[in-house]
Amino acid sequence: MSGSLQLYKAHRCSFHPGREDPYLRLGAATIFVRDPDRSLHFYQEQLGFQLAFDNAGPRGDRWLSLSPPDGTALLILATPENSEEDNLVGRPTEIVFLTEDVEAVFRQWRERGVHFDHEPRCQSSGVISTCFKDIDGNSFRLVSTAQVIDEVRAERHSHVKRHEAETRAAHDLALARQVQSRLFPQIKPVANTLEYAGTCIQARQVGGDYYDFLDLGRERLGLLVADVSGKGTAAALGMANLQAHLHNQISTYWSRPYAPLVLNQPERFLRSVNSLFHESTTDEVYATLFFAEYDDKLARLRYANCGHLAGVLVRDDGRIETLDSTCTAVGLFKDFSCVADERTLLPGDTLALFTDGVTESVNEQGDEFGPERLANALTEHRDLPSHLLLSSLLQQIQQFGTPEQNDDITLVVARRRKG
Repeated sequence: MSGSLQLYKAHRCSFHPGREDPYLRLGAATIFVRDPDRSLHFYQEQLGFQLAFDNAGPRGDRWLSLSPPDGTALLILATPENSEEDNLVGRPTEIVFLTEDVEAVFRQWRERGVHFDHEPRCQSSGVISTCFKDIDGNSFRLVSTAQVIDEVRAERHSHVKRHEAETRAAHDLALARQVQSRLFPQIKPVANTLEYAGTCIQARQVGGDYYDFLDLGRERLGLLVADVSGKGTAAALGMANLQAHLHNQISTYWSRPYAPLVLNQPERFLRSVNSLFHESTTDEVYATLFFAEYDDKLARLRYANCGHLAGVLVRDDGRIETLDSTCTAVGLFKDFSCVADERTLLPGDTLALFTDGVTESVNEQGDEFGPERLANALTEHRDLPSHLLLSSLLQQIQQFGTPEQNDDITLVVARRRKG
């Protein structure tokens, strides 16, 4: 039991960086007993072991696998099948249990009726040990060394540090989630001819999906859905960056309040946002984005689809139109050529903007929800008010997918009012 053996660490599952040798650990040690149920009670009630498996052995006999409070190896209780195995009952097992405090375990087990051969003894090498027997007379050694004590203390200290770090990280993520939730629209601009609703359900604490409703002035409403590249915190920082630039540039949407309407919107607006976003992020960060300017008087939708998923427009009569990409993603290039298109919304027409977490929601069979299911659901429920339509779509998407959400689900629906 020399110090170089690292007794405590030898049975830990270790996957440290740079390890190249195959994973290997002790799985189990077998002892033979007369009555499995009686022995099971002894190991559970008197030694504090837990039952890991209760199944049939290779010969159809019953094998009980028990786990000590710590470590990975199991103790298997087997009944003898022949005279040779029968002679192994009640013999020294050569199995050693390691503990940081032999005296404490000795007192605890002896109070529970465990038979020990002698009190714990300290050998010249510093090893403290004793021997005990189970109800069949199988004997085991209970051992503690200075190395075991030091390694247990070091590991316990490391565990406390890891727990503290994880607690801080969880608190920081929860705070980041609260902060990011405030970046989504808190107030909906008034629109007389359009009702609309949106939501973002994140797969992690924070993410890169984003939607917004912008008051553009002059009775115009901005509808926006975006998906920033990456995952988790990095994507969330990119999302916050994009949101800041969008809101900062809203005041310049109409450069002169009383001048004739500028005809090159939303192109000019998005070129400015692209320039700022490109300058303030790395080359790997970009955002697909669907931005629509809705004219509340004319019921006209002018939009730019910047490399994003096609918007779905369901007409009141059930016809479906797709609003495909009109230009590249935001932030990819310094020189950004933005092209806009437009549609007129008639009473009862419904528009849906979304991220890939909607159409790429996967069920247990590996099938995706897909744009066709989304279009069918929109068509079926197009007469619902926007907030009820949104709830209905989310319910269908979540019921279709697996319980564990793999990607952010962001969805905006808008419906031209009738009458």
